[in-house]
Amino acid sequence: MYEATNEVYKILIPISESHRDYKKLANIHSKLHEAFTKVVQQAGKRVFGTYFRVGFYGPRFGDLDGEEFIYKEPTLTKLPEISHRLESFYSERFGSDYVEVIKDSNMVDVSRLHPEKAYIQITYVEPYFDMYELRERHTYFDKNYNIKRFVYATPFTPDGRAHGDLHEQYKRKTIVTVANSFPYVKTRIQVVERKQVVLTPIEVAIEDIQKKTLELALATQQEPSDPKILQMVLQGSMGPTVNQGPMEVALVFLSDLQDPLRAPSPWQHKLRLCFKDFSRKCNDALRKNKTLIGADQRDYQKELERNYHRFSERLLPMIRNNSFLYRSAVPADGRPAKVAL
Repeated sequence: MYEATNEVYKILIPISESHRDYKKLANIHSKLHEAFTKVVQQAGKRVFGTYFRVGFYGPRFGDLDGEEFIYKEPTLTKLPEISHRLESFYSERFGSDYVEVIKDSNMVDVSRLHPEKAYIQITYVEPYFDMYELRERHTYFDKNYNIKRFVYATPFTPDGRAHGDLHEQYKRKTIVTVANSFPYVKTRIQVVERKQVVLTPIEVAIEDIQKKTLELALATQQEPSDPKILQMVLQGSMGPTVNQGPMEVALVFLSDLQDPLRAPSPWQHKLRLCFKDFSRKCNDALRKNKTLIGADQRDYQKELERNYHRFSERLLPMIRNNSFLYRSAVPADGRPAKVAL
């Protein structure tokens, strides 16, 4: 919380100035210097809390029945850890035979729950920001301070399965808002609002390609450079054995655009732009990796480059510029028409 120190002293400094208390001012500025130095020294190394959504279901919980909370846990806490802790705590209270942990993030149908049991649903969540908020939150600290909205995603298919082929893979994003902002005096805050957004298969694909592009950019720009991380990200993007990887995404959603007279839909147009950016980032990452490897990895570098060239050649007919045919625009709300599932 070094950054918050500055905000506190913004209030105290004018008081000390009005009293001409130069000794105290010297002490304040010394502490500010120390705090800002820590920020610089720990850049890229700081870790904040991990967040989980916990829902309670069943009459045994009393007033908590049907309520949801966001729990702030110590950094790097894993889902099994908090699940085991809460299950053990409530098992001691109600008896192990009456406590059950719901292991998915789907909406809970309370009519199907046993009335004598206490059910706990635990889901990993991440802080959520709108695009305009991200323009103001540049640093890692900014994205972990004064936060009250969180998001988690639930994959699903029209036939009820969680996962399916790319063309039938939907995603439901649930955004929850809590009563107060974290950090807070308590480690859990009640959820007071929730909304859901359903992503269509091509929107899911766009999000996945954007995520891979960001991973490539971060690995390429990392200082000091980490060849292992860079190669791991490259292998995940360009590796020939990657199932449902970028090329498979392109073939599923963009293959019809190989016809130069075929006009792309709004979402196809956006996906093509994502692929162009992804391809550029792959090229940048390959160039960076070439400067980092030793003689023993030259064959590996050549294999990555061959994979990239094959990928580019197959991708080109699907992303070439036929935008003169592009007539329709993305709707004003940025989303396609609703599809009944």
